[in-house]
Amino acid sequence: MSHNFKRNENICLGEQQFQQFCKLFIKHSDEINNGWEWRQKELNEGYMVKVHLRSKNSKSNLVMRDHCFQGLQCHEAEPFSEEEVNVENDAEEAQITTSELIRYEYHVVYSSSYQAPVLYFRACYSDGRPLALKEIWENVHDCFKERLFQEPWETITQQEHHLLGQPFFVLHPCRTSELMTPIMYGATQEQRNVNYITSWLSMMGPVVGLDVPLSYATAVSQGIFDPKLKKGMIEVDK
Repeated sequence: MSHNFKRNENICLGEQQFQQFCKLFIKHSDEINNGWEWRQKELNEGYMVKVHLRSKNSKSNLVMRDHCFQGLQCHEAEPFSEEEVNVENDAEEAQITTSELIRYEYHVVYSSSYQAPVLYFRACYSDGRPLALKEIWENVHDCFKERLFQEPWETITQQEHHLLGQPFFVLHPCRTSELMTPIMYGATQEQRNVNYITSWLSMMGPVVGLDVPLSYATAVSQGIFDPKLKKGMIEVDK
């Protein structure tokens, strides 16, 4: 049920609520062609996925056609010609060599241990070679490097994807509740529509080059005060 929680209470997201927020997020992704999709793993388990390309030397996402990587996994990708990739960066179109491209695959997965979403990801070059952890650290946005250098193993590390059983990089979820509680508390007090996944991913994604368009936050279809979703949306750990 809905809950007007206090500032010192920590939000715990149930798996059913996680999936509801994800479906709303994906609904808007489909509307703006942002590339997110839902993958069902088991009867009651699933996760969100997005794949896109970035330039090796760029801290921002590139707008490009990434059909040459679609359906391919790291370690499986085949080299492709430069003519297959067109890049539009700001107002200027340019061709870049395939060796400068990195394929990022992001997964948003529910953690029952932390009762929160977790951002898994992996990255590889156009020939299928995966990036090492050191390279991932080096590619973190400059705004977040100070925190990374202070606690590298508690920020980004590598572990097994608990639904796929494959090695992935992961943003550690230990402080998720600490970050999300004041956001959800403020939304409840002001009775503002808010999607937990949108708010969380807007903070976590940019650390590893994943941006969330502003339209997600302003989408009318998303919010804990949607009458269809009001019941059972947020659980609170007292």
